[in-house]
Amino acid sequence: MEGIPIAIGVGGVVAFLIVWRLTTISRRNKRRARLMGKSISSDWQTMLIKNIPLYHRLPDELKQQLHGLVNVFLAEKNFVGCGGQEISDEVKVTIAAQACMLLLNRKPRFFPKLKTIYVYPHTYVAKSIQQDNGLIVEGNSVRLGESWQNGPVVLAWDSITGGARNVEDGQNVVLHEFAHQLDQEDGSADGAPILENHSSYRTWAAVLSEEYENLQEKTDHRRRSVIRKYGATNPAEFFAVATEAFFEKPKQMHKRCPDLYDELKKYYHLDPLQWSQ
Repeated sequence: MEGIPIAIGVGGVVAFLIVWRLTTISRRNKRRARLMGKSISSDWQTMLIKNIPLYHRLPDELKQQLHGLVNVFLAEKNFVGCGGQEISDEVKVTIAAQACMLLLNRKPRFFPKLKTIYVYPHTYVAKSIQQDNGLIVEGNSVRLGESWQNGPVVLAWDSITGGARNVEDGQNVVLHEFAHQLDQEDGSADGAPILENHSSYRTWAAVLSEEYENLQEKTDHRRRSVIRKYGATNPAEFFAVATEAFFEKPKQMHKRCPDLYDELKKYYHLDPLQWSQ
């Protein structure tokens, strides 16, 4: 009989936690819906026009959708300046808008594992650990940005503005690092983000594996590719680099890698080729 009050007590705690969790989710969803329905200020729109030529290409409906996504992103994520970098509205809006382009036309999860974005004024030096013939080698590397699984995104402001303003070079550090965030949502950085249907993984794996191997071969033979050679590093980097090309070089990708373009088109529910016509 002594165990009954304990069991009831535990059950009560569990019930309370369930109700609390459901209430929290409901409030969050209502807050998100309210923010999604709002536009952004004219000053912020001017910042996007100045810093993100890709924003010009978006149809008006997608621009409005992007404004709502930016509102939610800025309400839920923290920004921290490093190395003397000031976190201004321009910094936050420029990063948020590019990150949220990956969420357009989808049921957004708003990068659930991400809490903080660290921003440096320029390329920064970070410690790296690599294996060399079985040995662990520590060193330093210069970086434009990085995405940590279950952790933050780190970006360099000069790389953000430089990559965004050259909209046809297939290099965009924000799109790249936030593609990694999408990839990492399932707990693995393997180039296979969460797809809508389980049956989609077979085609995804076949197409991306073939294009990944093609890029490795082109890299080995120093042949040109619509996708940056850095994508030959591993499948995770291939997905991130392919995402950059999908948004910034849709004509070239559609022509040279049509199957890859179609897979990314299905995943992102977007067709950037239409924006550039």
